[in-house]
This record gives sequence, C-alpha cells and structure tokens, in this order.
Amino acid sequence: MSKFQNDSFTKQKVNGIQLNVRDQGRGEPSLLFLHYWGGSSRTWGPVINKLKTDFRCVAYDQRGWGESDRPETGYSVQDLANDAEELIRLLGLTRYVLIGHSMGGKVAQLLAAKPPGGLEALILVAPAPPTPISLTEAERKQRIQAYENREAVEFLIQNVLTAVPLSDEIREQIIEDTLKGATPAKYAWPEKGLLEDISRAVGDICVPTLVLAGENDQVEKIDLLERALVPNIPTARITTIPETGHLSPLEVPDKIASEIRAFLRG
Repeated sequence: MSKFQNDSFTKQKVNGIQLNVRDQGRGEPSLLFLHYWGGSSRTWGPVINKLKTDFRCVAYDQRGWGESDRPETGYSVQDLANDAEELIRLLGLTRYVLIGHSMGGKVAQLLAAKPPGGLEALILVAPAPPTPISLTEAERKQRIQAYENREAVEFLIQNVLTAVPLSDEIREQIIEDTLKGATPAKYAWPEKGLLEDISRAVGDICVPTLVLAGENDQVEKIDLLERALVPNIPTARITTIPETGHLSPLEVPDKIASEIRAFLRG
C-alpha cells in the first residue's frame, strides 16, 4: 500500500517556505522521516503504516518535492537540515528519532551532529555517506537526465534503484514523485549535495545509530557505507537487509519497519 491511512496533512511555514507535513499515530519517541532525492513523504507510507500504532510518525516533503514549496534556492545539505530542525521546533517534538533515506540520510547525519535537544537515536536507510562523492560531468548529466521523463525514470527503477519487484501502484508513485520535483531540487543534489563533506561534523554524533544497507543496493553500496560512513560515526552499527536495493522503504517496508522497531525497543 503506497498511501498513508488516515492521513493528517498540514502545511508548516519553515524558513520562509511551506512544507507539506503528514503527521500520524501517537507514542514516544516521535519518528521524523526524511525522504530520498526524487521521493516525497509518500516514500515512507508503507513503513509508517506498520509503526504508527506505537509511535508518532511525521513525514514531510522536503523543499522542491511533493506538495511543498519550490524555491529557486536553498537546497544545500545544511539548508535541508535547517528545515528539519525548524520543523522539529514547530511541531514541539521533545523526544524524537531521525530516520533518513539516501539524501535524507545525509541531511539527518548533519542535523544529528548538532543536535537540537531531544534526539534519542538516528536511523539511516541506504544513506548517502558524509564524505564527498565526486561525479564526472557525464555521470552528473546522466543522473539529472534520468529524472526528466517517464521512460528514463522507469529504466532507473528497473535497472538501478530496485532489486525487488514492485506493485504497479508503487511504481507509479515513484515515477510521479520523481517527475514532480522542482528543477533546482533535481540539480542541487548531484551538483552540490553529493560533493559536500560533512565527515568532520558527524564525528560529534553521540546517539545510537543504526545503518540499514540493502544487500543489492547499486547506489549506496555496502562496501562504500562500511568504508566512508560507519568509521566516521562513533556510535554507528550496520545491518544488511537481504535481497533488496536502494528503495528498501518501498521494496521491503515490513522488514524496514521491523528493524526500526527492534532497534528502538532494544
């Protein structure tokens, strides 16, 4: 199921823009979900449907994606972390866990390095590492072009992003979310976000940190995470999710939810 059940939609004014926020469930700690480059709050829907009985679950469309505002600027990792920090304040989250996927994982790392008061744990799902990932000009153009039309996104889903068959509904959701992204948001990640080096900052993370890596992830490969992420975060431990790719929250949501629940209850 790709849709949230019993959605509670709100618009929150954060750093001068409106963010689309979905707030469900109850129970502490609250869980704040950050999506990947190309996704939206809907990316976390199937996972949240498994967790909202025990936790307050907040997912939002990052600037330039989904139903949030689409400013021309403000897409650095720090800008996105600032949005998350302000949202935490506005929602009054006093005990919470950051859960970030891919690009959202890098944003969550930077925020957790501060962090604002109340952070109890950090969960990173197929996260971008804190170290820079440089692309050739051809690779950069290839990534941007892959987000420009339906056929390119379909190819990306089939050959890069997933290792598990998806339902037609989930596949269509991914395509819609990807194509809907604002042009500045699509360009900012491969041109700047991937190149930002936050490795010194994340050494200050002191909360328990779980890294969930897809066994067949072609984007954030396990050996990359073991080399470039885990050693930089003193509290991090990595768990491999078998037979899944980069979009594990949509490929195997039951497994991701189970790992999150076990980590928080443990």
